[in-house]
Parts: sequence; structure tokens; C-alpha cells
Amino acid sequence: MDHKVTSLDGKADGSIVLPDEIFGVEPRVDILQRMVRYQLSKRQAGTHKTKTRGEIALTTAKMYKQKGTGRARHGAKSAPQFRGGGKAFGPVVRSHAHDLPKKVRALALKMALSDKAKSEKLIVLAEASAAEPKTKALADRFAKLGLANALIIGGAQIEDNFRLAARNIPAIDVLPVQGINVYDILRRDTLVLTKAAVEALTERFK
Repeated sequence: MDHKVTSLDGKADGSIVLPDEIFGVEPRVDILQRMVRYQLSKRQAGTHKTKTRGEIALTTAKMYKQKGTGRARHGAKSAPQFRGGGKAFGPVVRSHAHDLPKKVRALALKMALSDKAKSEKLIVLAEASAAEPKTKALADRFAKLGLANALIIGGAQIEDNFRLAARNIPAIDVLPVQGINVYDILRRDTLVLTKAAVEALTERFK
């Protein structure tokens, strides 16, 4: 499919062919959900921890005699039902990551790209560059393009002035093409790709 290319100033700058096998895939919610869950699970630290009754430093002496008190039979005060006791079935340090086939991950990325193209929330820029690292100037250019909540994907390297100018603008994320991912695409309203990013993605899925 043909897609128009615009400059940062909002002017037309030709067109580019978006391959149907990357930008024309019918999105499936279940595939996208699996990919987002995979990404979020992988980034969880998993450092949560509570002490079990075996790790509590309390006396193990029997609290009171076994019989004759009319109360329940108890031993150590580190039991979970007592204040200061260990936690029963509490969280332990572990990895939350789980496997997802490589082909499913690739398909999910194609579906996320296709979803933005289908909903007309995809913009292709000629290039992402700025003469000076000025946030206000770049924010004004984004406003002309209607970019208030967007993910911008550049080429292999993000131009320094553009990166510095964009990093203080709320709800605007800038990533090199190697960092493109389903979660960041879906969490922003608009996806902005440079021509270099489109070419890199085409080469990647060739």
C-alpha cells in the first residue's frame, strides 16, 4: 500500500510503499494480549519476598502447656496466625518471565503496526532531526502534525538534537528501530515512523 510521507513541518514529501505482509495483517486481540503480557512479565523484578515461619527469629519454646487450659494447642510463636509470625504462602523471589514463540512475537509486531495503519494513526516522516536541541521548537512542530500522544521510531541511531529536544515532551516516546515493541506501540495513540525505520522493518521481515 502507498502511504504519504510528510516532513516535520507538516508538508508533503512524496510517498512510500508499505508492504502488505507487514502493514496489512488483520490484527487479533488475543495475539496482541499475549505479547503485551509477555513483555510486562519479563520486565517484572520479582524481588518481592516475605519471611516464612522458618525465617522468623522468635522463640520456639512452647507457649503454654498442651492440656488443661481450655485453649487451642500451640507451639512456636512464629506460626502464621500470631502477630509477628511468618507469612503463610507469601511471595518469594522468582522470575515472572515466560516463553512465547519467536514467530508469535514477530506476528504480534506486524499486527500492532497493521492496527495503526488500519486505524489511520500511522504517520511516516521523511526524517527525524532538529537543527537545535530546543524542546519548545520541536513541540510546536509536533502540534502542527497533531502529535500529542505518540511513539516516534527513528533509524538505527536517533539524531542527538532531536532526541534531546523530544525527551522533555510529555506523552512522546522516541526509540531507535531496534527498540520497536508491541507494548509501546499500543500504549500511544499515534505511531510515527521515519522512512529509515520503514526500510529497516521491511528488511527485517523480508
